[in-house]
Amino acid sequence: MAMTVTLRVWRQAGPAAPGRLETYTANNVHPDMSFLEMLDVVNEDLIKAGQDPIAFDSDCREGICGSCGLVIDGIPHGPDRGATTCQVHMRRFRNGDTITIEPFRARAFPVLKDLVVDRGAFDRIIAAGGYVSMNVGGAPDANALPIPKDVADRAMDNAQCIGCGACVAACKNAAAHLFTSAKIAHLGLLPQGEAERGRRVVQMVEQMDAEGFGSCSNEGECEAACPKEISIASIARMNRDYLKAALGK
Repeated sequence: MAMTVTLRVWRQAGPAAPGRLETYTANNVHPDMSFLEMLDVVNEDLIKAGQDPIAFDSDCREGICGSCGLVIDGIPHGPDRGATTCQVHMRRFRNGDTITIEPFRARAFPVLKDLVVDRGAFDRIIAAGGYVSMNVGGAPDANALPIPKDVADRAMDNAQCIGCGACVAACKNAAAHLFTSAKIAHLGLLPQGEAERGRRVVQMVEQMDAEGFGSCSNEGECEAACPKEISIASIARMNRDYLKAALGK
């Protein structure tokens, strides 16, 4: 059965322009539509009416790439736990609902247009140390460096981070500690990344601070909003590693 919902959408022409919430009506919304498919239909109507469509990010629409990112009724990515915006379906809402849609808000994520933000700060954190250096040459045998299963599992749990920024949007301080710690942990837990463990954590944490992200107050909103449900235990590990490296121990 088709639904009709009212949308209150943040519209902003550019980074320096003032923003505002504008109201739209979405008609003939099927419950099996994804949230982004619903926005596509709204945009088609806006284009037909000669109006500027709502700008938002998306790519794979399978919860893999981390491109999509909307705050839906005050919740980054929307009401489904462990899901990205593109994985939210309209059956989570009721006919006649009013839905407020905003961009991820953080000083380090400036709004480019409407619901699109610049998450380049994450790229710069990765560039500061989110890699493993090695000499070129033939690839070593897969079993050349035995890794205990529990360690490999923890590394892969952190490697699931898709860099969407929901952790930042959920945090009252706009902290990027969950993202940064996940990127540090998934390399630092493995023997290939051990050699650069100290340098990596110092460079990435200092870049995170330079980007203007806030401090972590350890309240767990980031873990709750993370579509991959990455644990805040990674933040504690990052803090320990940073302290050891900064003190030269």
